[in-house]
Amino acid sequence: MKRKFLLIALLAVVSLGYSQKKWSLRECVDTALNKNITVQQNKLNLLLAEKDVAIAKGNFLPSVNGSSGGNFRSGLSQDENGVLKNTNNVSANFGINVNGTIFNGYRNLNTYKQAKLGVESSKLTLAKIENDISLFVVNGYLNVLFAKENLGVAKVQAEISSKQVDAAKSRFEAGVIPRGDLLNVESTAANDAQNVITQENILNIALLNLAQLLQVPYEGFDVLGIEVGSPSERLLYANSNMVYEKALETQPQIKNAELGIKNADLSIEISKSFLKPTVSYNLGSSTSYFNQLNNLFPGQTNESFFDQLNNRLQHGVGISVNIPIFNGFQNKNNVAKSILNKDAAQLALDSEKLNLQQTIEQAYLDTKAASKSYEAAKISLDSQREAFKNAQERYNFGAMSLFDFDLVRNRLVSAESTLIRAKYDFVFKTKVLQFYYGELNLN
Repeated sequence: MKRKFLLIALLAVVSLGYSQKKWSLRECVDTALNKNITVQQNKLNLLLAEKDVAIAKGNFLPSVNGSSGGNFRSGLSQDENGVLKNTNNVSANFGINVNGTIFNGYRNLNTYKQAKLGVESSKLTLAKIENDISLFVVNGYLNVLFAKENLGVAKVQAEISSKQVDAAKSRFEAGVIPRGDLLNVESTAANDAQNVITQENILNIALLNLAQLLQVPYEGFDVLGIEVGSPSERLLYANSNMVYEKALETQPQIKNAELGIKNADLSIEISKSFLKPTVSYNLGSSTSYFNQLNNLFPGQTNESFFDQLNNRLQHGVGISVNIPIFNGFQNKNNVAKSILNKDAAQLALDSEKLNLQQTIEQAYLDTKAASKSYEAAKISLDSQREAFKNAQERYNFGAMSLFDFDLVRNRLVSAESTLIRAKYDFVFKTKVLQFYYGELNLN
């Protein structure tokens, strides 16, 4: 019983520790990459591509095959005098053959090179998927932090409203303000309290979305804060072309498209190899065994099994040349088709470059606009804070109506929310540019 109690207590502690765990951005990204089904599928594709390399490498080796057979025959057969006799015979044969290619237009070599390109292509495809997932996680992580800051602002406003209710009650009881003003203050406090609940729900949804992206339980899930602070409005890069030129060197989809052209070149060479002669060799050894079971001549015996195998052993060596002459223009058309596939691969590379350039140009403009919005939001918040400070003093001295005071306070709340939104929007768009430049740091 004591052991059972200790086990339950230990499990409770572990469960509590897990529920209190806060995930870092790096942990979130690593977990998403480890559990994502698409990533797992492409890892299997990489293993399959590596097996294709092993298969292509095996084309350089000869094929070795063994054969054997046995027969039993019963019926009339001629003896050495030509007399037909009813005999029962057992026979067997054994052989081994080695076949290989001496020359086939470098088809095996180019197939091996193509298989190795397949491995590199699979790695780059996997890297592209991992990059996309990493960006999704970063966005989800920042959404959680954004929701937390909004919730913090909502709680501060609710606390201010609660204090204003207490102050309004005192002023109402002293006969300074009418009951209507007190009711308006209480209504504002109720709305602010409701906004806290709304922001808590938004935060819970952001946490749920991130937990589902990581495929981890939502209960008790939380993330560590990142000191976003006040980011500089200055852009990290002078222009979009600077980011694009760097992205051409780092982005896996571009490298993969370039591999597509190399793969197409090898396909052309493989197609041309069928227009060239193929030289192959054949090595073989065989032997046999025969045993007559009845009607042997006087003094006649069957030679022993191993003696027969040794005496009947034969060896052979052969070389064959296959010269293509005409096959309905199949080889010629396959070469032409391979050349067209190379043109398609070149167009695919051009398309990837164009898409990348357009994406980066759009991301750069978005970041530039987000920077200006963030700068304007900071100026606006500073002004609204000063205005609220003055309004609060005037309201406390009875020089401002509650209606006008609420207008000023609502503008301050709106300015704070706008700044938070602008800040995280600017931070994420900056990270997108860092990602394309190859400088995204997840730690």
